[in-house]
Amino acid sequence: MLPVGHRPILEHILEWLKENGVSDVVISTGYLGSTIEEHFKDGAEFGVRVEYARSNKPLGIAGQLRNAESMLGERFLCLYGDAILSFDLKKLLAFHRRKKAMLTMALMTHKIQSKYGVIELERDGGIREWREKPVFTSDINVGCYVMEKSFLKYIPAASTYGMKEAFDEAMKMHERLFGLRLSGSFRDIGDRAAYREADDYYSKLYGAVP
Repeated sequence: MLPVGHRPILEHILEWLKENGVSDVVISTGYLGSTIEEHFKDGAEFGVRVEYARSNKPLGIAGQLRNAESMLGERFLCLYGDAILSFDLKKLLAFHRRKKAMLTMALMTHKIQSKYGVIELERDGGIREWREKPVFTSDINVGCYVMEKSFLKYIPAASTYGMKEAFDEAMKMHERLFGLRLSGSFRDIGDRAAYREADDYYSKLYGAVP
């Protein structure tokens, strides 16, 4: 419910899902979940149908997902609630179907520049290369997955469990797990600096509060 550009983060997420053809949404709630339910109600005001998977104790991301099992279809999207995304969701879904995957993770390219000169050594300690403040590029998980319901068997029921733990268990069983690099935008509202940046961007985009 943290406001970004005068609107809760979840509103941005629901709007993006609706634009990509998603009409049914399950929101996992816990402590103070009634605040979310009072705002979104059945979702009609936002053009989607919203249901709530309630938990009275912290379960972790994967645990909350397992808690919502009875409300999920055989194939569904799973999104984290603290990031605003924009990319071609249909492309992710088509890739998942084509690969006959159990889980497909949306990835984006992330670049970070080192504050220091990076030195690479030979085995004998000789200097092979000096790179001054290089830029490192990696693929990052943006918190959006296409999943088959069968993935939930790797999440213990009624327990606190993380998504990486469930993913690692599925990896051990050699399940069909894929990632797809996508172009678009990913705004993680994970710290104060990121929040201020996102809030400033959407405040300018939407203008003053009506």
